[in-house]
Order: sequence, then C-alpha cells, then structure tokens
Amino acid sequence: MSRDRHVPDDDEINAFRQALREAGVRPIASNRADPGRRRRGDAAAAERRAAATTVADDLAGGGRTSDGRVEPVRPSEFLDFALPDLPWRTRQQLKRGRLAWEAGLDLHGHTLEEAREELEAFLRDACDRRRRCVLVVHGKAWGSTRNYPVIKSHVNAWLREWPSVLAFCSATTIDGGTGAVYVLLRRRGAEA
Repeated sequence: MSRDRHVPDDDEINAFRQALREAGVRPIASNRADPGRRRRGDAAAAERRAAATTVADDLAGGGRTSDGRVEPVRPSEFLDFALPDLPWRTRQQLKRGRLAWEAGLDLHGHTLEEAREELEAFLRDACDRRRRCVLVVHGKAWGSTRNYPVIKSHVNAWLREWPSVLAFCSATTIDGGTGAVYVLLRRRGAEA
C-alpha cells in the first residue's frame, strides 16, 4: 500500500517557524550532529548480528555477500538497480518514494564488516517479517583510506547480490537522498 507524503507549502512553513519563535526555541550554536557512541546493548541488533553469522542460514540459501572488490561510486551518485522482470510502474513508485518503507537500518558509524553483518541480518529479518520495502541509510562519507564512499559502494554491490532484493534506488530527499536507498524485497514464499 502506498501513501503520499504531505509536502508543506510556504504558509505552513512560515506558521511553523513563527510558532517556534513564540515558544522561545532558539537555533543551536553548532550545525554538527553528535552521534555519540553506538548502542551495544540493543537486543535486536545482537540478535540480527548472531543470525548473520550462523552457518545454517548460509547453507539455506541466504548466503553471505561477497567481500571482494567493488566498483566505487561518487557520494552524490544516484543508485538504481532492478531485476529485468520488475514491472515498470513498481520501479517508478519506488524511485518516487511512493512505496512506504516499513523498516529502516542506519549504517553510520559501522566498520565495513559490521555494516555487512548488520545489512545481512536486517535483510533476513525483513524477509522473515514479510516486509515489502525497507530503507537502508549508508551515508556518503568518504573512507579514511580510500577516495570514495566505502560503505555506499559496498551496499551498492551487496544489494545486487542478495537473492530477495528485487530492486533498490537512492531515496528521495526527505528520506536521505543519495545517502540512503529504498530496497524492494521479494516476500518469502511469494512470487516476484
């Protein structure tokens, strides 16, 4: 089921800003986010991490993604992939952000191996829960030793290899733009 997102007009934005001023809200001094430390006690993340490393899942056709060389992508590059038999209309809905995403994963602050484990566990969990569309935030950060965004480039390669991924593309601006992707999944037991 798709849902259209409401885009506020100028009058609504101005009314919101005025309400903030009247409430005494002031701009912050710094425009930099403080992500802090990653939460290590998250039971769901630990469960996904454990599921990603089980041999049984690998043998059951889930398979690990490759860790070989990947084609580097630019930070602002629009990612776009779909299986050839995916209906055009479905692909256009995905590109326009018209398919509501049901779960999300943020890979900021992860090492490459942690990102791969988290992504694999997240995709398995999404398929088990019969999710149709999910959001993966990979960011656009440059690698410290490489001259391209490492996690974004690897996510681009990993999603192409994942058996239940029907399509993915960069998100709309409201959901992260070229720093995130919408992923369309094949529901377990369903036909493409």
